[in-house]
Amino acid sequence: MPALPVRRIATSALCASLLIGAAAPVFAADARDHGERASRTVVSTTAAPDAAALLNQVKTLQDTGGVLTPVTGLLDAVLKTKDGKLPADEAQKHADAVKTAIDTAKEQAAAVPVPATPDKAVPDDAKAPADVTADALTALQSAVDALVKSATAGDVAAIATQAPAVVTGLVNVLAATLLGGALPAPNLPGLPALPQLPAASTPSLPATPSLPATPAVPQAPALPQTPALPQAPAV
Repeated sequence: MPALPVRRIATSALCASLLIGAAAPVFAADARDHGERASRTVVSTTAAPDAAALLNQVKTLQDTGGVLTPVTGLLDAVLKTKDGKLPADEAQKHADAVKTAIDTAKEQAAAVPVPATPDKAVPDDAKAPADVTADALTALQSAVDALVKSATAGDVAAIATQAPAVVTGLVNVLAATLLGGALPAPNLPGLPALPQLPAASTPSLPATPSLPATPAVPQAPALPQTPALPQAPAV
């Protein structure tokens, strides 16, 4: 089977996701060097980071990598097949690895404490970060199940549809993890700003047209006078 058209899309998206993880040590080294230079001239008065909070952040990143590895392994195996058909035992092996990783990530997302934010900064319809991450993991699991089913059946057309859905689901999990509040905000100079959502505004209702003036009721004509009755003749 020729290379699936979706393979190039999947590869590009996965490379972007992997670059996020690969660049993390570089960001950390740059921040460390900057801190060392500052410490030579300025005595820091900032309290040391909470070790427990940092350990939770490290565990979150580990669990994210735990999901990334089996899902990309499944995509790699499916997209490299010659006829689009993955042996049932191999497909089940990938499916089990993904499910274990997703279940572990769900448990970790529910256990990670989230720093409090001012009420005014949270939209009324916003979900808790743990709920957003859980929704992303659930959607990813559904997309993986559909891809495994298509690959086991050798349905090339379905694979071309389901593989991008798995890539999108994986990117959603990474975004929910990175932006969910449990990790520090990136501070690398030159990073593009996140797009701002348009301000929600209720359209103004059209003005109610004024009712036409009620015409004056014409006066009723005067009734004619009743004629006097004739006098009775004298008996």
